[in-house]
Amino acid sequence: MVNLSEIRALAGILDDLDYYELLEVQRGAANSEIRSAYHRAGRRFHPDGLRDVPADVRSAVSAISKRVSEAYSVLRDARRRKVYDQRLDQGETKRMPLVEAEAEAGRQGREAQDGRTPNGKKYYALVRSDLARGDQDAAWRNLKMALTFEPDNEFFKELHEKLRLRA
Repeated sequence: MVNLSEIRALAGILDDLDYYELLEVQRGAANSEIRSAYHRAGRRFHPDGLRDVPADVRSAVSAISKRVSEAYSVLRDARRRKVYDQRLDQGETKRMPLVEAEAEAGRQGREAQDGRTPNGKKYYALVRSDLARGDQDAAWRNLKMALTFEPDNEFFKELHEKLRLRA
């Protein structure tokens, strides 16, 4: 059972905690650890389990419960978690609503898929047209060029490997 002063104290510092601190897990925690931490926090701070507390504590419990759910929604998904970690590294906000996390993860995914640099985009456009024509050799060569401009592009690397294996 959580005591009332602990709930009030946590509600008071809620905006200062990042999602990892809130769930009491390390930043590199496995998804199973995050899931366990979420369930543990859910049991401690679920509003239904604390119905008989004063009104101010009830509103604090509700805020904590919502933030715990928000944290879990972001951290359980690898794409959203990556975006959240990038924001933390940049010293930006400790909160990231699910809609914002999903939108940013999608934008980064599309950007990686189409290329981030002008030359990466140019050569990837050539790859698409080569593949549409059925010319896998030309697609492989153009993808190799795209990778010289974006060597860290995981999408390009995966496609390059698939084309190499087909050749």
